[in-house]
Amino acid sequence: MKHSKLTTVSALSLAVAGLGGAAQADDLTLCWAAWDPANALVELSKEFEAQSGHNMSFEFIPWPNFADRMLNELNSGGKLCDLLIGDSQWIGGGAENGHYVKLNDFFDAEGISMDDFAEATVYAYSTWPKGTPNYYALPAMGDANGWFYRKDWFARDDIRAAFKEATGRELGEPKSQKELLEIAQFFQGREIDGQTVYGAAIFTERGSEGITMGVTGALYPWGFKYENTPGSYDMEGAVNSPEAVEALEFYKEFYETATPPGYTNSYMGESLDAFKSGQVAMAMNWFAFFPGLYADPDTGGEKIDFFVNPPQNQEGSTLGGQGISVVAYSDKQEAALEYIKWFADPAVQQKWWDLGGYSAHKAVLESPDFPDSAPFAGDFLEAMGAVQDFWQEPAYAELLIAMQKRMHDYIVADQGTAQEALDKLIEDWTEVFEDEGKL
Repeated sequence: MKHSKLTTVSALSLAVAGLGGAAQADDLTLCWAAWDPANALVELSKEFEAQSGHNMSFEFIPWPNFADRMLNELNSGGKLCDLLIGDSQWIGGGAENGHYVKLNDFFDAEGISMDDFAEATVYAYSTWPKGTPNYYALPAMGDANGWFYRKDWFARDDIRAAFKEATGRELGEPKSQKELLEIAQFFQGREIDGQTVYGAAIFTERGSEGITMGVTGALYPWGFKYENTPGSYDMEGAVNSPEAVEALEFYKEFYETATPPGYTNSYMGESLDAFKSGQVAMAMNWFAFFPGLYADPDTGGEKIDFFVNPPQNQEGSTLGGQGISVVAYSDKQEAALEYIKWFADPAVQQKWWDLGGYSAHKAVLESPDFPDSAPFAGDFLEAMGAVQDFWQEPAYAELLIAMQKRMHDYIVADQGTAQEALDKLIEDWTEVFEDEGKL
């Protein structure tokens, strides 16, 4: 459903005065996914309530249902959410379908500069068309897919000796995707303290976005591209390049040789469970979960450490994270914009990081204290320097459904070859872009 109108802040003719200057107290609802950072945001937002007089309510949807629920809400012009921390891939639809308020005039009026936020996050979370200075969100939550591992197992003399004997090298954080797999295969089926353990937990989930977010962790380091020329939708030779085929074959081998048995439909929760229960030596997951993992009484602290998704032909991490937008159907846009002004403040952004959120503000990220502020802080900076994202087109949902099917059919269901899977994916995506009038 397309909406022709594009709400802009200038149409509201407002100048949000300093906080506390609100004409009336409003009840604002902020919508996001249900996960650790959302709980941190509830805590942080108490300061906004105290300063502004507004009351904050929160609607947090479990990740597997988040996209369906929120995109249906937006497409129906619903008024549930005044503020939405929407996934990075929704920005094209949010802008073109008029779901999100364009924030340029508001940013100009309030002196909020996108130059103060990490470039990768502004590009991914805020701009449409991509890379143009048209802003529909403020970067809210930086994120990427990274790795964590059992530091205590990696340090054991017996395990280190066995690894050296098997591989001829020292056991340590992998420096390439192929080293990552070699380590995972080494741990696969090994007995540690009387328990059989497995190599790694990776993403294989079919229903939402899981296997796409996992397999791109291999595709991007091999050099995968969605288009030969950005904005041209010319996918032949990019999506199905020899490098892409090799990366896809690699991820399938990883699934078949180095993951727990029955691991056919796993995403964030299953990865966390496998690690915390002591089943796996390593796991992939979003940096968003790393504060909670480090704090875990059983497998955190001295037992855990973290690393960036390893390179192969190049560096590359799958982008996560979100921007915060004002929903165009809200009757409380003025108060919602007050929240964004408050949230953009560098002091608030520092508290956001301290509470377990991932600030994208340069005042936080470029502070000399930042790399040592958490065991994964330096890894986060490194990952965000080489992130890539999925399509952010208005037809994002159809594009994702196609990739989920093609990847799961090949990797998990063992249908066809990697080359065939990528060739079919190009056919699927070509049809979507033809329907959209882009091809």
